[in-house]
Amino acid sequence: MKDLEHEASGNVFPGDLRERVSRQMILRELGEKGQAAISSAHFLVIGAGGLGSPAILYLAAAGAGTITVVDADTVSVSNLSRQILHTTSTVNVNKAKSAAIAVERLNPHCRIIPVPEFADAVKLKALVKNVDVILDCTDNLATRIAVSRAAHDAGKPLVFASAVRFSGQLTVFDPSVPESPCFECIFEEDDPGNDVKAAAVGVFSSVTGIVGTLQATEALKIAAGIGSTLCGRMLFIDALNMQFDTIKVKRRKRCPVCGERH
Repeated sequence: MKDLEHEASGNVFPGDLRERVSRQMILRELGEKGQAAISSAHFLVIGAGGLGSPAILYLAAAGAGTITVVDADTVSVSNLSRQILHTTSTVNVNKAKSAAIAVERLNPHCRIIPVPEFADAVKLKALVKNVDVILDCTDNLATRIAVSRAAHDAGKPLVFASAVRFSGQLTVFDPSVPESPCFECIFEEDDPGNDVKAAAVGVFSSVTGIVGTLQATEALKIAAGIGSTLCGRMLFIDALNMQFDTIKVKRRKRCPVCGERH
């Protein structure tokens, strides 16, 4: 992998990066300061599948400084209809490594760090230390809980999303916000209804694109320090009827993770 850290240390817009991101940098809300923050930020993406694919591509295209991608799985043909990072030529390749190939082709100024391993609690504790924003693009409850706890303990903002059938949901958990809930305030560990997998019930291909793109949008806003995030709110997407609804979500007093936070 090309290590561009030395370039970024003296110039956050090396090579043609300024031109690449010029259309978003002229936005009054973002400007050069916000873009510089994005181009200096380190994003940690757990999962390079249906959600991770669009999220990673848009982070890279938007000029992210560094993206660490964690995924132990390999690309299969059944992934290709929705996991747009991967191609026929990367079938049987590890997904994190396949993601690195795609990002390097899209934006060679983005430093990409593939981690072809399972995201267990020990690994996550080390990974979250030096990142700015975490994206949970996984599809199983145990990993989501591990990611959430690692993010909470490290005080890092976490952009969570899920997608099954024609539906998606998205929120932000931010320990720096006093009243922010965490993942386990909303999704309890012993509720089997919180562990529905797309492999079992199916997912409409483009739904993962919608949700993953929104996930990248929230992560980029957090890195740039602009706008309002979904912290304290949950966005529900019904693509079959093209309806978007938002509800408030609150901390749970007896949450095992943040219920005793002061």
